[in-house]
Amino acid sequence: MQARRMARELALLGLSQLSDKPGRLVSPALAQQDFEKLLLAAIQTLTAEAKDALETASDELRQGNQQLVDSGTRASNVEKGRAMVEAAIALTQTAINRLAHAVELPEFIRLSNQSEIEAFALELLSHTAKYQTQVDARLDEAMVAWNLKRLPRIDRDILRLAVVEITYLGTPDRVAINEAVELAKRYSDDDGFRFINGVLRRVVSLDTGAGIPEGSGAVAD
Repeated sequence: MQARRMARELALLGLSQLSDKPGRLVSPALAQQDFEKLLLAAIQTLTAEAKDALETASDELRQGNQQLVDSGTRASNVEKGRAMVEAAIALTQTAINRLAHAVELPEFIRLSNQSEIEAFALELLSHTAKYQTQVDARLDEAMVAWNLKRLPRIDRDILRLAVVEITYLGTPDRVAINEAVELAKRYSDDDGFRFINGVLRRVVSLDTGAGIPEGSGAVAD
């Protein structure tokens, strides 16, 4: 895994542990925290997500089992029960993946360029804290009939990091959008990455008056 991609992921996971209030997204002290604390925040996020997924999976299994027990000869109840069990299996797999990543994360970093990961992750966090108000305003402008506060937390943070990269860190538009989409595929829902792709293209379009043509290839960083 490339150092900057790992740094983006750490910054994203770290943001979920912090305040979402304007001006307090990342405190100055936390933005300058040591790298071990940032890594811990990322691991805590992954394990919390795994716990939530397992709890939801458990509920789905109980309900699905009850549907199957009560189904009798009603095919609709059988299908509903099967669908719940399948959803529980998918959620359990998500939880397993999150836990595996939490365990592997320190080793990934150790085998990568840790100094580059640390520097870029903290740079992302500090700039997101410093420019949150401006970034949020740009995102709200780019979302038609929608606003940032209505999005899931993970989607808001992915969008914020991408706009920070484009606006303040000199990352090429296509790279920032591509990396945001990859993060969304990993951490958002099935529609999240498409929505994030559209919003970021709109941000770029508003900035340049042209934007990135749909279907154009993005370049990985």
